[in-house]
Amino acid sequence: MFLGLDIGTSAVKAVLVDGEQRVLATTEVPLAISRPHPGHSEQDPEEWWQATLKAIDALRAQQPAALSAVQGLGLSGQMHGAVLLDASGAVLRPAILWNDGRAFAECREIEERFPALHRVAGNLAFPGFTAPKLLWVRHHEPDIFARTAKVLLPKAYVGYRLTGEMVEEMSDASGTLWLDVGKRDWSDEALAATFMTREHMPRLIEGSQPAARLKSELAARWGMASAPVIAGGAGDNAAGAVGLGAIHPNDAFVSLGTSGVLWATTDRFAPNPESSVHAFCHAIPATWHQMGVILSAASALGWWAHAAGEEPGDLLKPLGDAPKAPSSAIFLPYLSGERTPHNDTVIRGGFLGLDHDASRGTLTQAVLEGVAFAFRDCLDALKAAGTRLEQADVIGGGSRSRFWIAILASVLDLPLNRVADGERGGAFGAARLARMAATGESAAAICTPPQRIETIAPDPALVAAYAEQHARYRALYPALKGVLS
Repeated sequence: MFLGLDIGTSAVKAVLVDGEQRVLATTEVPLAISRPHPGHSEQDPEEWWQATLKAIDALRAQQPAALSAVQGLGLSGQMHGAVLLDASGAVLRPAILWNDGRAFAECREIEERFPALHRVAGNLAFPGFTAPKLLWVRHHEPDIFARTAKVLLPKAYVGYRLTGEMVEEMSDASGTLWLDVGKRDWSDEALAATFMTREHMPRLIEGSQPAARLKSELAARWGMASAPVIAGGAGDNAAGAVGLGAIHPNDAFVSLGTSGVLWATTDRFAPNPESSVHAFCHAIPATWHQMGVILSAASALGWWAHAAGEEPGDLLKPLGDAPKAPSSAIFLPYLSGERTPHNDTVIRGGFLGLDHDASRGTLTQAVLEGVAFAFRDCLDALKAAGTRLEQADVIGGGSRSRFWIAILASVLDLPLNRVADGERGGAFGAARLARMAATGESAAAICTPPQRIETIAPDPALVAAYAEQHARYRALYPALKGVLS
């Protein structure tokens, strides 16, 4: 038996998987986000820990015998968050999250202090990444910065509470800007650019390697026969890739979660920071990946549903299975700014092209298309980095909508695969990493792809229409930027 935990932004999810890779039980405990100032996004790490305890307690209530036989536990989690600990391991302040935009000035400072950053870290300095957050703390909360002894990412903090060990793995570490992504090691120069050293960092391992063992008192709490091995784990997107079996070059997927990701697995470090493409380590050895990232995907639909006073499913139901033509309106999904390709924390979204005939359905379709156009920007950025995709799987909460996938297929001009259990996400991938850490089995043996239940091909009539609409969409960004800057 193997246990996977996903420390997400909106919830902690747990999944119990047997030796045949069947999911026996799942639990989910919701989390809240604090936004103390415009552009700020924080969570209390103690809430992650309490949610983790509740999630595994619930698994024990459902499957006590299976939980007692767990051999390995794996963690995935939201990336980039900064958990600051003092010398005793106590949390010094709320964690600053991935979608926090306060550190934009510090990004320029890092790039000025370390001109080789793009080559070493493989990425632009984004405000959401971890390193700029520490400079912000140094500038605005100097007493806390001076007391900071360790910096952990969200899942590594939960791992610390589970084991007493401070350990990080390569995929999540890639999103800090402190990792030499090609060498898979901390960069002393990148750390120095933010007045940090290796002493501030956790120990590094691969995601499929053993990190530590569960504390004995926790194993007793959950009735486990012996303390399971804790795997290095993975950042949420890399864990999703492991769960999908996306471990081979040119394996690709689209993640329609809170944020959006267009992922491509690579067998080498292939950065292209000029297009705001992320080049990170994968969670398995000697493997990397490229990502285009948008900050509002399913969360854009969630916002619109809240504004319309409806549930997302009720908005989608009248639209059917596939679009007949583009919406007459255009939606710009920049509700939290944007990463790929703009690296812009200030830009905000909007509807354009409204007239008296614009209905709720018109605007709902425009929201789905706006997110799809943002993914097309990501695809173009990956192409500029030399990556060519032939097809992609679709995962995340948005994958429940066939209509949305049909839009994406025509906008991207790519066949897209709906997969069984497309919402398993990071927790299932974490359970696979737990198995590799506990048994020593290879990634190739464990990371098999899921059943593809349907392939949705681009509609030739819509490909051209969406290409024209995407061109209009792209022209709106500089106009909006001129107004909002």
